[in-house]
Amino acid sequence: MSAAGWISGLFHSLVTWLAGAAGWISGLFHSLVTWLAGAAGWISELFHSLVIWLVDAVGSLGYPGIVALMFLESSFFPFPSEVVIPPAGYLARQGVMNPAAVVACGVAGSLLGAYFNYYIAIKWGRKFFDRYGKYFFVSPEALDKAELFFAEHGHISTFTARLLPVIRQYVSLPAGLARMNLVKFGVYTGLGSGIWVAALALLGYWMGGAGKAMYAGLRWITIGLIVFCVLLVAGYVVFRAARARSRKKNKDIQ
Repeated sequence: MSAAGWISGLFHSLVTWLAGAAGWISGLFHSLVTWLAGAAGWISELFHSLVIWLVDAVGSLGYPGIVALMFLESSFFPFPSEVVIPPAGYLARQGVMNPAAVVACGVAGSLLGAYFNYYIAIKWGRKFFDRYGKYFFVSPEALDKAELFFAEHGHISTFTARLLPVIRQYVSLPAGLARMNLVKFGVYTGLGSGIWVAALALLGYWMGGAGKAMYAGLRWITIGLIVFCVLLVAGYVVFRAARARSRKKNKDIQ
């Protein structure tokens, strides 16, 4: 057989194999799409059942349960406030709970958890890092800088952190480690927590009966708060820079 014939046969075999592989991949893709469609319906039903269970659980725990669960959320225990306040907001719409009391209990629990972390950081944080900080690349000089940072920027840091996912639970630890002013810490923690809790309560009040709509609303609330924090911090930086220039100018004139 000539080389041309051999290459032609090889090419024909390759085309035949690719055609078969394309059919197999097409069938596999169709099966995957069918499975995902079924899974989406199953997940939707599961999420709806979860929402109903959470509403019942929060309703049975009452206001003390909101305080306790939000205490856990605000401390270093990984418990999300998103599963506590929206069901309470939904119960407020049903007349089972009072909306203002839901928000007040949520903020109270957040403050208690934040003070708990703050106290732990003050009591043992500095001792821990003085002894073991070198293993975490945290020097005494870094701790001194953190203390100066929170003394000057602790208010904006604490407030914005309480509005952001993940870090809202843990901002109390560096604040306590830096020994941020306790009153200022409480005020800005309360303000940030109040906005977050009120947003979740309103979400549950208006969309608590619709699981998918509530999930979508939570996503947009989170995005909106992130954008708000970015703009707020940017404005704060610009304001500080403008004030520093103004002070320098006045000093030069004098």
